[in-house]
Amino acid sequence: MAKQEDVFKTIVAHAKEYGFVFQSSEIYDGLSAVYDYGQNGVELKNNIKRYWWEAMTMLNDNIVGIDSAIFMHPTIWKASGHVDAFNDPLIDNKDSKKRYRADVLIEDEIAKFDEKINKEVAKAAKRFGESFDEAMFRQTNPRVLEHARKRDELHERFSNAMNANDLAELKQIILDYEIVDPISGTRNWTDVRQFNLMFKTEMGSTADGAMEVYLRPETAQGIFVNYLNVQKTGRMRIPFGIAQIGKAFRNEIVARQFIFRMREFEQMEMQFFVRPGEELKWFEHWRQTRLRWHKALGLGDEKYRYHDHEKLAHYANAATDIEFMMPFGFKEVEGIHSRTNFDLSQHEKFSGKNIKYFDPELNESYVPYVIETSIGVDRMFLSVLCSCYEAQDLGNGDSRVVLHFPAPIAPVKCAVLPLVKKDGLPEKAREIQHKLRFDFTCQYDEKDSIGKRYRRQDAIGTPFCITVDHQTLEDNTVTLRERDSMEQRRVSVDELETILGSQVSLNSLLKKLL
Repeated sequence: MAKQEDVFKTIVAHAKEYGFVFQSSEIYDGLSAVYDYGQNGVELKNNIKRYWWEAMTMLNDNIVGIDSAIFMHPTIWKASGHVDAFNDPLIDNKDSKKRYRADVLIEDEIAKFDEKINKEVAKAAKRFGESFDEAMFRQTNPRVLEHARKRDELHERFSNAMNANDLAELKQIILDYEIVDPISGTRNWTDVRQFNLMFKTEMGSTADGAMEVYLRPETAQGIFVNYLNVQKTGRMRIPFGIAQIGKAFRNEIVARQFIFRMREFEQMEMQFFVRPGEELKWFEHWRQTRLRWHKALGLGDEKYRYHDHEKLAHYANAATDIEFMMPFGFKEVEGIHSRTNFDLSQHEKFSGKNIKYFDPELNESYVPYVIETSIGVDRMFLSVLCSCYEAQDLGNGDSRVVLHFPAPIAPVKCAVLPLVKKDGLPEKAREIQHKLRFDFTCQYDEKDSIGKRYRRQDAIGTPFCITVDHQTLEDNTVTLRERDSMEQRRVSVDELETILGSQVSLNSLLKKLL
């Protein structure tokens, strides 16, 4: 685990050094759990969003997009339940004066049992070599079975407490399992209490006439209150979906693990409106569709898994997470939920407006059921960054750090490099760059040796480098270097657009989804 933590710290440092992510307000010592995306980070982030947006709105005839406002009428959050129920169970350590989420402390304790099991498996695999049967070992080894029993026992107790909203039991679990504060090392805990996560502000020109409003904690409600507007103006027929990408805000107390959990973050959400009674069929459809979208990136199928919810939100009748193997374990990157008709029914009740859908095939009106797919852009960004990072030993004392980004979402698609800064090579390189920049994000670099320039481009994940040398002036060919294999070949300048286009086009990803 320590090694994985070190790897994660290295990735975080790399993200800053190469212009991916900066601490917000860093020259003022930073703002906790708020980050800025640098020049390479914003390109990667925009490419991820574009991949999601086009997969939703271009590949589905019945899904359209909107962009709703961050500020919304405060009654919306009363109707949605956020004012009364959008809480985290928090506990303080009296010695360190630090505050923690009680559920996270217990989840970390559960994870320790999994770590113990994995260590036993790793030791056995090393001992038995190729003859090792991991599945049989997990089913029969006494130490593994004992760790699994204790994990399951804790998990069941924790799930029951969360489902019952039993704060006293959450504290008792922390005490019984002797969970200590990571800073003070003590078990001197306060009682567990609930804390609302929404940010408040005021809207209005005078103090007396100001209205208390909230920064939205999710983007979904902006879709729900506009669903009938979109349906009528777009002449949409159920089933249909509405997609949105936008910022959301949560006053996270336990914000940690870099950009995994932040106070200001971005969501990509799609709400899919269906007939009552058909929601579980569509839930399964989107459950499979969304995992296929992730796997199309080629980051490794084994890095994904489903986690079905045992504790369902008050509005849901089915829910699952798509989890990705981060350096700190499997973590949620996307949620798929069957939200029933709760949200629309609540908004109809609180607004007093009829927002039922008239189904011409059934000749009846009803409040649609909703399947939600919700993915955190920042978490998706982090999963891509972590899985693509590699420190390679090339032998003979040589090494490199490379980001193996899928070419269609790489922040820079190609770099044009003159071999030397003379003899007309920079001018020719600029000519090639200017030709390519209409179709590809393209960099020009003439500083340092060609080897150092290759390493710089590897470190930001550029799929292709184009080297202009003296032969280029003679026969109009260049050296095209591929990032992952480092293979080089001569190609005609006239072929570059076709070659690059076939490799870096987003269409190559989208076609995998059909």
